[in-house]
Amino acid sequence: MFDLLLRGGEILDGTGAPAYRGDVAVQDGRIAAIGADLPVEAAQLVLDAAGLTVAPGFIDIHTHSDFTLLVDGRADSQVCQGVTLEVIGQCGFSCAPFTGAMSPRQLIGFHDAGIEVTWRSFGDYLDRLDRQGLGVNVAAMVGHGAIRQAIKCDAVDATTSDELAAMTRLAEEAFEAGAFGLSTGLEYFPGSIAPIEEVQELCAVCARRGGLYATHVRNRDIHYDLGFTEAVATARAAGARLQISHIQPKYGAPPHAMAHTLELLDRARREGVDVAFDVIPHDWNHTSVVSSLPAWAREGGAQRLLERLRDPTLREAMKHNPRPMWRLVADRRWDRIALLRADANPGLIGLTLSQIGLRRNADPMDAVLDLLAEEGAGLGNLMWTSSGFDDADIRLCLEQADCAVMSDTKALNRDGPLADIIGSLSGYGWVARLLGHYVREEGVLPLAEAVRRITSLPAGRLGLADRGRIRPGAVGDLVVFDPAAVRDRSDMSDPRHHPEGFVHVVLGGVPTLRDGRRTAANPGRVVRRPG
Repeated sequence: MFDLLLRGGEILDGTGAPAYRGDVAVQDGRIAAIGADLPVEAAQLVLDAAGLTVAPGFIDIHTHSDFTLLVDGRADSQVCQGVTLEVIGQCGFSCAPFTGAMSPRQLIGFHDAGIEVTWRSFGDYLDRLDRQGLGVNVAAMVGHGAIRQAIKCDAVDATTSDELAAMTRLAEEAFEAGAFGLSTGLEYFPGSIAPIEEVQELCAVCARRGGLYATHVRNRDIHYDLGFTEAVATARAAGARLQISHIQPKYGAPPHAMAHTLELLDRARREGVDVAFDVIPHDWNHTSVVSSLPAWAREGGAQRLLERLRDPTLREAMKHNPRPMWRLVADRRWDRIALLRADANPGLIGLTLSQIGLRRNADPMDAVLDLLAEEGAGLGNLMWTSSGFDDADIRLCLEQADCAVMSDTKALNRDGPLADIIGSLSGYGWVARLLGHYVREEGVLPLAEAVRRITSLPAGRLGLADRGRIRPGAVGDLVVFDPAAVRDRSDMSDPRHHPEGFVHVVLGGVPTLRDGRRTAANPGRVVRRPG
């Protein structure tokens, strides 16, 4: 007796091979049989897939749902577009290790919803997350930034040998608890002040444990080649496998930057470096507003920053950061930057900084600093988004066989405590944009290959042998969709819109989306890499 039978679909097995018609049966959470005309009477539940495509559940290799999943684990924004596994703890930010010396508000994606932060170790955090009802399975990276702040808080002085040894112990403990890799955010504080030697030491732990080193490099605009070369050099010296996160260069990079970067990586592979990368299928990117401030302004945490914002001299100095995270800020391209999250000023969300400046009768940079001050202790959650990527670069990346696709967002819901949160403009429709826009409408890559980029390719990078493919014995995470109907319905005016074209989603044999409607099931679990 099968628990579930998907009947009569066009099966894309996740390897990039052409589709074939058949049934897929799941028993005890795993794929038990694949074939034509499997006996319907042998299944407790039959879902019709005739005329539709059946694929492995989609894997989002780069998200920031670390805290939002604790607030509300349903993850409807992901489930409704076929995602069955998220990889959190990216860009150097993870919710653990956490010593309690800093405010919980500094945790990635913090949302004030009464969540008691009692965990300290990485394992404690995973245990807490695993007790949550989850609409998706979750794998976790440990963030270099979290490790560093657990030892040094927000101090900007050089790391001592004893401090580095303590960081190394925390990294080892995270891998023993089930971390899949180490991440860095070298454009963000505190990664931005960390020397390469510190990162390399932690990467060496990652390499010994067989994990994946995922990095948000220091720079992707004017000095893009320095950032990517550092990533390769760090991985090479540490012997680590390298995943370059959201690789596409940003506004300010020269026109040849993407092609040159791909050449750099191709040469690194020929020299023995195991390197791959991923992209966001959207030309808008997002980050925290505070990330564009100089590092000195952030030393000591949120309260110290608030004090500096009240000092006219220091406030003026903050306006002239010679190395802002976005060149758009340095060039004052306020027409291309819009507010994405503002707990103290929700009425301004969606407006460009040019519009906000006019509304407040203030220079947009002054308006930015005012908005930060008005957020108070939660200023780290003030988010903005910008039209900072080049679509031609995204297309060039998608043409590369080792390019995965991801969301770089948070798992959210349109009701409940996260209803008003926007993770990114692609959060509710990144899969639909890949399959609908880049595959069906633009023909950048075939459907079978696009499915591989969000199934077996990320599974292979993570070392998940039993996920990302439809084959007997694999985990029964599956998605059924209509390639002709898939469409991203979210945009700047309504970013919380579920996509069209997704019919069924199955997590370990349990339907989480059935006939296009979200079920009440939340059977997701934390997936741990063996220590």
